Amino acid sequence: MKILMILAALLLLITPCLAWSSSATYQPIDLTSTIVGYLSLLVFALAYTLVIFEEQLHLRKSKPVLLAAGLIWIMIAIAYKTHGYDHAAEIALRHNFLEYAELFFFLLVAMTYINAMIERKVFDALRGWLIDKGFSYKNLFWLTGTLAFFISPVADNLTTALIMCTVVLTVGKNAPKFVSISCISIVVGANAGGAFSPFGDITTLMVWQKGLLQFTEFFNLFIPSLVNYLVPAAIMSAFIPAGMPNSVDDNETLLIKRGGLTIVMLFALTILTAVCFHNFLHLPPAIGMMTGLAYLKFFSYYLKISEHSRNSPGFEERFQEGSKDNAQTDFREFDVFDKVAGAEWDTLFFFYGVIMAVGGLGFLGYLGLASEFIYGDLGPTTANVLLGLMSAIVDNIPVMFAVLTMSPDMSQGQWLLVTLTAGVGGSLLSIGSAAGVALMGQARGIYTFASHLKWAPVIALGYAASIYVHMWINAGLF
Repeated sequence: MKILMILAALLLLITPCLAWSSSATYQPIDLTSTIVGYLSLLVFALAYTLVIFEEQLHLRKSKPVLLAAGLIWIMIAIAYKTHGYDHAAEIALRHNFLEYAELFFFLLVAMTYINAMIERKVFDALRGWLIDKGFSYKNLFWLTGTLAFFISPVADNLTTALIMCTVVLTVGKNAPKFVSISCISIVVGANAGGAFSPFGDITTLMVWQKGLLQFTEFFNLFIPSLVNYLVPAAIMSAFIPAGMPNSVDDNETLLIKRGGLTIVMLFALTILTAVCFHNFLHLPPAIGMMTGLAYLKFFSYYLKISEHSRNSPGFEERFQEGSKDNAQTDFREFDVFDKVAGAEWDTLFFFYGVIMAVGGLGFLGYLGLASEFIYGDLGPTTANVLLGLMSAIVDNIPVMFAVLTMSPDMSQGQWLLVTLTAGVGGSLLSIGSAAGVALMGQARGIYTFASHLKWAPVIALGYAASIYVHMWINAGLF
């Protein structure tokens, strides 16, 4: 053990020297008009085409972008090596990888907490409460949409949308029109709610971790985000069928399991820890989230020990260090690592592929050209509105990462604007957000691309209204 500690200490001492030796100065090479640049664009375009048709091809979206990212950086490394810069690609790659690593660990902790709350039936209890109250179709339309708006700032919009969709599917078995319109409202509400919170969407998280906006500054988008949801919801509610759903026969117990509410409070404490790490200690929020993961791990230990100490006679004698069989038998009821394993790994790997691939295109010089045209010629307001519309077709994550990589010189109001548009622009089409894609699968045949597209003009009205309201009430930030 001592030998390993000595070797680790030596490695820590040597690592800065290695980094310094590999950081030889070099001049960035413009590869936008070379075969490497063109091939990189082609590889990225092909990969993203496969992502767009994920549902039709049944090919997980992470696979093509992972391959694309590797191929792009291989070509970059070869190109720079031929110019005598052996470590230039390595230095640039490490910078992008660090950005991804912070995002990865932040999301991993958040997903672990969400999975823990699902396992403890926190969301099932909420669903059961909604079903048991005997609300009318119109009441349920407004309740599910409003809850989607207010839950998604804490839970991700995908999980929120799936929970609310389960409610409308359960009570709307005989009312497909109600299910279809409610699913649209849920998607719009979940995306809008995520836009005013650093934790509500990947794009807002990226902006916050970059330090471009402070935690409290995101709440300037609350009213614009609310308008984005309310405008289409108010119009669609007029088309909800009258009446009440039939009572639901559900013998399943929908009570929160032991420790569920405590986990909710620990999640809130973890978020507070991340905010304090970022705002007061100037440390990455991901470090605060990893600290918060320790809260959950200690609480899971308490759950297992206290449960078995109450229900298992002679437990103390069996709980001996090294008794693996007993430990595996007794402690499987709540295992944090099961919740970690249940994270959306395809999504996490998709983020990796996107960040590394877009970072590679930026290193080639394409994002600089795009920034000069979009923000220089069109102006920031027009550019940010168009980028929001683009996120309805292309996922908002590469759009936002491209903007962050371009790093245009914008006011606080403009950074809030692009955060808003990138977050809610995906609501215009069912394929524009993870929530929409997931609900097409969950409510297959009822909520479809065509049924969502029919309401696109109404959703676009909400999109325009939210932009106008933001530029009006936050005029002093521009």
